[in-house]
Amino acid sequence: MASSQPFGGGQVPVNCKLCETDRPIQSKCIDCSILMCGHCKEKVHSQFKNAQDHKIIKREEIGLHTEELDFTNIKCDEHAGQSSCLYCNTCEILVCPTCIAKVHKRHDLIEISDGYKTIIDKLKKGKSKMQKNHSNMKAKKDELNILVSAENSKYSKVRQDIVSHEKTVKEQVDKYFKELLNKLDQSHETVLKSVKSDLNALSLFTNQTDDKINEVQDFIDISNATEFFKGVKTMEKSTEIQEPQTKSSYCSSPKFVPENVSQSNIGSLQDDGNLSAEINISLVINNKYQTELDAIAFISPCHDQSIWLSSGNHGILQRVKPEGTNLKVISKFDITRNVYGKAVIPSNHLLLSVIGKTRLQQISSSGELMDSIYDLTPFYPKAVHVISDNKLIVAASNDKLKRSAVIIMNKKGDKETVYEHDEHNQPLFNKPRYITTTSNENIHVVDKISDDWSGKVVILGQEGNIINQYTGHPTINKSEPFIPVDIVTTPSDNVVVIDLDTEILHILNDNGHLISYFNTKDIGIEFPYSLAFNTTGQLYIGCSKAAGSQTKEAKLYVINIAGF
Repeated sequence: MASSQPFGGGQVPVNCKLCETDRPIQSKCIDCSILMCGHCKEKVHSQFKNAQDHKIIKREEIGLHTEELDFTNIKCDEHAGQSSCLYCNTCEILVCPTCIAKVHKRHDLIEISDGYKTIIDKLKKGKSKMQKNHSNMKAKKDELNILVSAENSKYSKVRQDIVSHEKTVKEQVDKYFKELLNKLDQSHETVLKSVKSDLNALSLFTNQTDDKINEVQDFIDISNATEFFKGVKTMEKSTEIQEPQTKSSYCSSPKFVPENVSQSNIGSLQDDGNLSAEINISLVINNKYQTELDAIAFISPCHDQSIWLSSGNHGILQRVKPEGTNLKVISKFDITRNVYGKAVIPSNHLLLSVIGKTRLQQISSSGELMDSIYDLTPFYPKAVHVISDNKLIVAASNDKLKRSAVIIMNKKGDKETVYEHDEHNQPLFNKPRYITTTSNENIHVVDKISDDWSGKVVILGQEGNIINQYTGHPTINKSEPFIPVDIVTTPSDNVVVIDLDTEILHILNDNGHLISYFNTKDIGIEFPYSLAFNTTGQLYIGCSKAAGSQTKEAKLYVINIAGF
């Protein structure tokens, strides 16, 4: 097994300038030009004359400003009584006039401040490389965690198969079943030991890299030029760290293959190949429909095979029904308000969340938009998701109050549970926009986190605590931000999220870990924008259009899926 290598060289400590201990630096006094730990800031510096008028900044606010460093009085290490006047770019050292005359006359000599900037740039590149390596190792660590989860699930199923089969055989073969179970347990333990050994190596690497990144940042923040140049070689060298090497594949537990019960044969364990985080998924277009909408922002299938389609901000709401290769428009409504979300409840009524309304809206028999019994005051509903015949769940927010929540409501319109803050009274969400649930009662919420619509998927456990947050994949979202625009749960209890700019479906398990992804352009689907499953397990994908397009021909696809 490959293991992480120890970091080479020493390091230059940056201590508190008041107590000279190894307490972590927390602040800097601009007036005194000293770095301080938290203890000295409160107990020592506060006693200085006029300390209340001094400007104190936090550690993370300490910038890299060349003008803060004094380059005029750096003593030459080689010649006593001389001060360094230039930086030799050829030898990468500070030099005084005597150094120049004796050795460095024809070398590339630059101002000390320019040399300082060059070194800072190199350190930043080294830090950036470490951060990239750290991110890659973290992604690999996540993948190995997926393997452990998959192996545990498989182990549980195989063990259950063995126990179930054991009950059908005669008493005299009990001993052999126990031998099978023992063999499976030992194999499972071996598999997990193999994967977890690499996980431990990756955990050690990421922890050490975190510390080293902080050390480099602390060094960059040094305000004493002499100390900086004395330690720069060592610090540059310490950024070159060895990544742990992990196995390309792992042995998997054998699978159980039951056989016809006989005196000598009750079944066996067979090799089931290597353990892999990859799954074979398939999406095949079953049908394609042309609509007269600018975009299909929301899809809500009904029990009678009809479908509610909404154009979202474009104000059009249609109820359609597939007939052959066409969609028959059963009813059509021009909604003057933007639609944020919608869902069909068991009574076959359509609920809508629209801009400016604290109540969910519904369509009356006369086609009017009217208030429902579901009042979210003081919140404005954004997304609606039906949990069961008796309950629904709503994502809501109030921008003026700077509050957001996920609320479970019963069929009477009562708020049963409100998830707004965590155990530390911090907000759980920024701007929740889409929502779905899985059979283990985990709630998956698409949360908008910035003005460019980039976001994350927040997964709440049964107690309302955050058990995971998915922010995209480092490869998929390397150049494009993760912009989740819809989310849905599959019949096999996985979760699918549309990533707007990449046109990729991120497929997560019920705990929010990525298990695979699929590019819709591979099957000719462009600009996917909305998702829903019908009662037969087919996936609807509603599309938008290219930026600047004036067409009203948004497409609706019916997809047969497999593998997720």
